Amino acid sequence: MKEEYYNVIGVMSGTSLDGVDLAHIQFSIKGEKWTFNILESETIPYSSIWVNTLKTAVDFSEFDLKQLNLDYTSLLASIISDFISLHKIENLDAVCSHGHTILHQPEKAITLQIGNLPEISDLINQTVVCDFRVQDVNLGGQGAPLVPIGDRILFPEYDYCMNLGGFSNVSFEEKRSRIAFDISPVNTVLNFYSNQLGFDYDDKGQISATGLINNSLLNELNNLEFYQQKYPKSLGFEFVKETVLPLIERFEIDITDKMRTFTEHVAMQIAIALPNKEGTILITGGGAYNDFLIERIQFHLPTIKIIIPENKILEFKEAVIFALLGVLKLRGQNNVLSSVTGAETDHSSGYIYKPK
Repeated sequence: MKEEYYNVIGVMSGTSLDGVDLAHIQFSIKGEKWTFNILESETIPYSSIWVNTLKTAVDFSEFDLKQLNLDYTSLLASIISDFISLHKIENLDAVCSHGHTILHQPEKAITLQIGNLPEISDLINQTVVCDFRVQDVNLGGQGAPLVPIGDRILFPEYDYCMNLGGFSNVSFEEKRSRIAFDISPVNTVLNFYSNQLGFDYDDKGQISATGLINNSLLNELNNLEFYQQKYPKSLGFEFVKETVLPLIERFEIDITDKMRTFTEHVAMQIAIALPNKEGTILITGGGAYNDFLIERIQFHLPTIKIIIPENKILEFKEAVIFALLGVLKLRGQNNVLSSVTGAETDHSSGYIYKPK
């Protein structure tokens, strides 16, 4: 049986606005067995101007969004080109890029990831596979989460795979189908309040740990309509801006108490979301560094074994999986699961752009 190889770069920008994650990855495929090796990897932080722009873009006009898409595509192309040049990367099969989500309203058949314009291929002089969500939404799906097929292919040894980033999401096997959904906001809220205290984020959860739980706020958060919905379901920043933050702001309590209460809320919703409270769970994403949040998750799931991997996988797992989605697209294979998104059918999503 012939072994096949792919030399690709995965590119991811998440809603927590940490920056652009880039990972140079080599995949090998023999039969149905996939393996991967992360070579170079790097996170390029956004400037304060770009952070503010991306935070407020949800309110942009259609005209301003088009200009933002052009500007962000140029920024992303520059970041990718510098990464390729710095690490002297050659003979790439493709650059596989998620882009950055600005709008996500699948119930209205709307999702927008900027940085996925066709000209990015010419700007970096590479084949680019990108814009993975739009087709799924057009097929009646949530357009998210897309990572679960990668969890199934690359991390099958874990009962659950969870990402703690701007939002939390989980994937697992149930009756031979992959199930996945967004659980709740995480760093989109915790970072918002950390910023008010003059910090970029809550380092190891040390700020949240000093606060007190406000039970009235906790109950209102836990009773939000989204948590009563059945999967498939997904979240966008609109939910944070229009629902979660206004709810929290109604309570005139210390910021540390807001953060402590919200941390407890996140941990409780994660525990509720897992159908079986035993087994192993792989946790990745920036929230995995929040020791206090991990402690609270373990408190609510005492019989689950939490596994936090080595740093390259912890930080770049989503970049790795979007690289895999790109490779699957190049191979003409399905890279989105209807059992996860609710689309009409499994399908091979994304666009392939080649430089002129």
